Amino acid sequence: MEPHPLDRPVWNSLRGRLSHLAQGYGGVLRIDPDYGPFAAAEPGAEADFARCLRSPEDEIWIVEPTVVAPAPGLRVIRTAPLLQMIADGPLPAFAGDDDLVPLGEEDVPEMTALALATQPGPWGPRTCHYGQFHGIRREGRLAAMAGERFRPAPGLGEVSGVCTWPQFQGQGMAGRLIRRVMAGLAVRGDVPFLHSYAGNAPAIRLYESLGFRARRAMVVTVLGMAE
Repeated sequence: MEPHPLDRPVWNSLRGRLSHLAQGYGGVLRIDPDYGPFAAAEPGAEADFARCLRSPEDEIWIVEPTVVAPAPGLRVIRTAPLLQMIADGPLPAFAGDDDLVPLGEEDVPEMTALALATQPGPWGPRTCHYGQFHGIRREGRLAAMAGERFRPAPGLGEVSGVCTWPQFQGQGMAGRLIRRVMAGLAVRGDVPFLHSYAGNAPAIRLYESLGFRARRAMVVTVLGMAE
């Protein structure tokens, strides 16, 4: 049976629809570090992960079905189980929402502050340029946002960067923003998928209410240089 593109979302994105952002190191591809710390290796080339680390403080994130064992010269900084989910059924209706606004270059400082404070996932200077992000403003500030990230194959697009300042949580903003991102993906013909930390039960319940189903267990392995 042919492997599914979502079984290796980073590798397939960097070899395909995001190849313009890929940097090669032997059998390893790493995304432009300004977009984030993600990397992936062709089978048997895991030792090449050491070649793409730039300093003792640098780290790479590897999203695969199993933990990646560190080759010589590398150490595991941490691992975390993920749940990969896909919305391959009927999408929730989205008829427009006047207070959801597209975010652009002028919003990057606020987007970065929100992402770094709430930690929805890795965030770099150009993470917001993976695809279109949308936000909701309250009290003159960016209260919540959601956007896009990986594209492992034609017909697949990842919802990512979903986060809300704590004082604005519980108001349904995340769900509304995810529906907006899903609608934009659907216009392009992309089926939405996402990754959640496996232990984040409230987030998983929200995603299920929006039409996502569990597809498979994944794990993120964060590697750095051996000390």
